[in-house]
Amino acid sequence: MKTTAKGTESPAKAGTPTDLLKALQGRFEKNQGRHKGLRWADVLARLEAAPKKLRSLEAMEASGGEPDVIGHDGKTGEFIFCDCAPESPKGRRSICYDREALDGRKENKPADSALNMAATMGIQILTVDQYRDLQQLGDFDTKTSSWVETPAAIRKLGGALFGDRRYNTVFTYHNGAESYYAVRGFRGLLRV
Repeated sequence: MKTTAKGTESPAKAGTPTDLLKALQGRFEKNQGRHKGLRWADVLARLEAAPKKLRSLEAMEASGGEPDVIGHDGKTGEFIFCDCAPESPKGRRSICYDREALDGRKENKPADSALNMAATMGIQILTVDQYRDLQQLGDFDTKTSSWVETPAAIRKLGGALFGDRRYNTVFTYHNGAESYYAVRGFRGLLRV
């Protein structure tokens, strides 16, 4: 917060790479259980060498995803970031599954689709397995739900999958791909 001439506080300018890196570092340090044995200095070095990936992380952050490191690929050296907001990111809700579903709606079309938003942001939508792995790191989507990557055979028949956590259990369900709800968004993954 910055103090203005009148003595009141106003939010510091958000959206700069420095602000993003501070937010990521703070989240990384606060949630060590998500990335045991990893060092922020190593993550920072990868981030500084990948400005395009920083733009994707900025989009994840701006839409309410609260991205954090959840793993490291020993073969490629990549750090794996995922949306770790307690609930499905607010800036990515009320969307259908994909462009085909969006184009197929005759009335009351949502603003966008999960797969289109993910592509625009430069991130991947979580698979069912990735979603279940994320749920091992905390309790996510206890009041919301998140679209997950849907197998082609299901999508061909008009369906799409989503997951949530209820009754201390992670569930995967199906819905029409064209459906959208105020509490359903999607979570993304980014390798840096």
